[in-house]
Amino acid sequence: MTTRLEPLAAVPEHVLLVGFGLANQAVARALLARGHGVSVVDDRPSDAVRDAASAAGLHVVEAPDPDALDALVAAAGLVVAAPGLPDQHPVFALAHRHGVPTATELDLAAVWDRRPIVAITGTNGKTTVTTLVTAMLREGGIACVDAGNNDLPLVAAIDDPEPEWFVVEASSFRLGRTHGWAPRVATWLNLAPDHLDVHATHADYEAAKARIWAAQSADDVAVGTLDDEVVARHLRAARARQVTWSVADPGADYHRAGEELVGPGGPLLAVDELPRALGHDVANALAAAATAEAAGCDREAVREVLRRAAPLPHRVSPVATIDGVTWYDDSKATVPHATLAAVRGFDSVVLIAGGRNKGLDLGILAQGADHVRAVVAIGESAGEVAAAFEGVRPVEVATSMAGAVVAAARLARPGDAVLLSPACSSFDWYPGYAARGDDFAAAVIALQEAP
Repeated sequence: MTTRLEPLAAVPEHVLLVGFGLANQAVARALLARGHGVSVVDDRPSDAVRDAASAAGLHVVEAPDPDALDALVAAAGLVVAAPGLPDQHPVFALAHRHGVPTATELDLAAVWDRRPIVAITGTNGKTTVTTLVTAMLREGGIACVDAGNNDLPLVAAIDDPEPEWFVVEASSFRLGRTHGWAPRVATWLNLAPDHLDVHATHADYEAAKARIWAAQSADDVAVGTLDDEVVARHLRAARARQVTWSVADPGADYHRAGEELVGPGGPLLAVDELPRALGHDVANALAAAATAEAAGCDREAVREVLRRAAPLPHRVSPVATIDGVTWYDDSKATVPHATLAAVRGFDSVVLIAGGRNKGLDLGILAQGADHVRAVVAIGESAGEVAAAFEGVRPVEVATSMAGAVVAAARLARPGDAVLLSPACSSFDWYPGYAARGDDFAAAVIALQEAP
């Protein structure tokens, strides 16, 4: 288990922000509103970043040389790095040298606000589970707001006096630099290689995730899966009360029993009551139910949300059925583990995969070959995707999304699914996964409407 750190007792007088994106802009506003001094460093500031700093009355120190950065760190009482700043950035070594603590917006929010928090992390599924838990609490009459790894940083969310709880999607970028942050209920969904463009090693990524339970006490609740060996190992070492869920293990507190989802005290609902019941849908339903009930939500509210909750966009979302082939947008799948989970939900898939690799092994995609008829490789990593399936399944390379859709249509047979599930980030061709999914959907609709 990660070494326990004590929570921040107070926010120092002067704070250095490294990186000035959405999260640290919210941190700056919160600090300034409470009378703290703020310095800002950004190695590659955009015009929008400069404008945001200017609007806050701040000056951005752009790409300071080592001596200048050293002086800025030495003068600060705390360093708050932007989510996604690589572990290898020199600011962390300098902070260690000068004995200056590092923290995140989550730590600052915990100093300024004592309302309870549900936190959810995992390589895959955390946005879906966060959305489900938020809806469950609201359905059960508990005022709450979802924050963190979305457009509402937690330090901004706490300005609202109405919520009784906050539901935080906690990325490894935020968790890895927390300083004793202890959610009342903390859920870890799964772990697979990811973000090796930010974390130095997979072990560092795992350690970052493990911080979700590291500072909890016996009065808190740790919710984890028995279906992931790494998560289960960390859960056994958690100090908090442990609640388990599993798709496969009937010994878990929440589990699948035949065609029913079951929790402590009896059935939750029938599997066929879920709007969609692919493997990851069942896992997400169990995790969300376990989390929401740990936060005090009543079971009928949990059931009601599970019955009506539609999948979020770009997560194995059906686009169209053309000549007996159904097309699905799973653009949110930016790691191989997520793509494998999606592929295994179908009998026969034409897979469209590729993009900008995040330093991960794409070769493991071939583990899903039994469910794959053919592959269309796209983007910067097209060669890696093609190599994964070489000699195993037919592969074509496309140089545009429209070309990928045309190639997939040629390779598919009636009854197949064509699945855009890239296993990579979108930043080679697109500004984000949503734009990639939208382009795919547009190309599919154009194919459907073609004479």
